[in-house]
Amino acid sequence: MKVTIVIPNYNGKHFMEPCLASLENQTCRNFRILVVDNASTDGSIEYMKEHYPDIEVIALDKNYGFSKAVNVGIRHSDTPYVILLNNDTTVDPHYVEEMVLAIEKSPKIFSVSSKMIQMYHPDLIDSAGDLYTLVGWGVCRGNGRPVSNYTEADEIFTACAGAAIYRRKVFSRIGYFDENHFAYLEDIDIGYRAKIYGYRNMYCPTALVYHVGSGTSGSKYNSFKVKLSARNNIYLNYKNMPLAQLILNFVPLLLGYLVKYLFFIKNGWGDDYKEGIKEGLATMKKQKKVKFRIRHLSNYIQIEIELIIHTFAYAKDWFTRKLLKR
Repeated sequence: MKVTIVIPNYNGKHFMEPCLASLENQTCRNFRILVVDNASTDGSIEYMKEHYPDIEVIALDKNYGFSKAVNVGIRHSDTPYVILLNNDTTVDPHYVEEMVLAIEKSPKIFSVSSKMIQMYHPDLIDSAGDLYTLVGWGVCRGNGRPVSNYTEADEIFTACAGAAIYRRKVFSRIGYFDENHFAYLEDIDIGYRAKIYGYRNMYCPTALVYHVGSGTSGSKYNSFKVKLSARNNIYLNYKNMPLAQLILNFVPLLLGYLVKYLFFIKNGWGDDYKEGIKEGLATMKKQKKVKFRIRHLSNYIQIEIELIIHTFAYAKDWFTRKLLKR
């Protein structure tokens, strides 16, 4: 087998049938499926045993979150590549084939992000990979744009772990998904870390995935998600930026957090965001920081350039969408 498809699940029994049915129709059959269940209470385990007895399921004893679940799956696999796939997705018949072709183009590619399309609005993009900015905002590239956009393969900042392929052996060098994140921003964190080590993250426009979105959390914004994302954003910057870079970016990061705080105040989650920031600042020194190595200096410089470029690109995109209504 060349690929292990790891599907983390938490109370997603209603998503499993369409997701697994789409994997049965793949043009590339050189893969196995592994479901890692976070102590679901909706009968997911029983459903899998009854309807999919040939698919291996690892049942965890409690809900450890996305990061722990996928790490269990990655460590359990023995294939060169691992695909992480959200349960609230269905994939195009050529999905696995295209993902493998994309990651095999270079040994320096750590991950490849697919073209994720909104399940209930298939004319719109859900994600064409993730970008990160100088103000500490993760950007879901292409979200809400026509599906006819982003037709060329190119380099991105990080892959969206909802439907991405990873080179398994690289994890042993750079580390696995940070389980302290539980969920949210863990994919940007690990992609950032891979870039520090000199690896690349790519986007494959021919690997199509249809995504419900927020299938586990239930909504785009909620108290739990806002607080955790705010905390994890503090972790992400603290761990991946050396002290000099943190000092350099202090003002734009501070402005970014302030604008986000005002946004969430306006939308009713200001206290949750503030609590997340406070928890992140209080516990960030307990997180494992990426050790600065002089041989990675050119990678840090390249990352800083990308952060600047993505900030201006996001501002331009926001201006186009919000002010010009395009």
